[in-house]
Amino acid sequence: MRLEFLVEEPSAEEALSILVPRIAGPNTDFGIHAFGGKRDLLKQLPDRLRGYKRWLPNDWRIVVLVDEDRQDCRRLKRQMERACRDAGLGSKSNPLPGGRTHIVNRLAIEELEAWFFGDLEAVRSAYPRVPPYLESKAHYRDPDAIKGGTWEALERVLQRAGYHPGGLVKKRAARDIASHMDPERNRSRSFRLFRDTLRDLARV
Repeated sequence: MRLEFLVEEPSAEEALSILVPRIAGPNTDFGIHAFGGKRDLLKQLPDRLRGYKRWLPNDWRIVVLVDEDRQDCRRLKRQMERACRDAGLGSKSNPLPGGRTHIVNRLAIEELEAWFFGDLEAVRSAYPRVPPYLESKAHYRDPDAIKGGTWEALERVLQRAGYHPGGLVKKRAARDIASHMDPERNRSRSFRLFRDTLRDLARV
């Protein structure tokens, strides 16, 4: 089984390059393709999937990961599912006759950085001056419900601790934090769904 990931930006590529082997096993064969942002990924997705349709091996699965970004998640998911259907590929939510699936569409609610807040121990391991009391603050208790943007919240937390003074360098932060993440302890529901999906695919 080979997993092909389509992600919206290099920070997601950086995080997944570390996390996928931890989730699906060190021998998992995978590739990651980063786009120039969410709009670019969604614009190119129909043509990219039609291209896959022409040659996709039976033992390959495509995982499309985008940030929800405070959009209507049902509408966003419908857009992604429509691209699969129009390309003639089956998705986990809408398989082809016989149950055949090629694509799994997943959302990071509301952004990839919520997954980092889901493992504050990893954040503190990467950035030791981040205070230990964050987990007890109601604002951070549910990583998928942080208000005002999760990457902005991460930037504030790190800058108050003396890191990333010129602005959050998302790719570097993703690498630093993902290096310490334990998929078993993450409190983000969207991360756990993504994690369990990868494990199911790895067992196919």
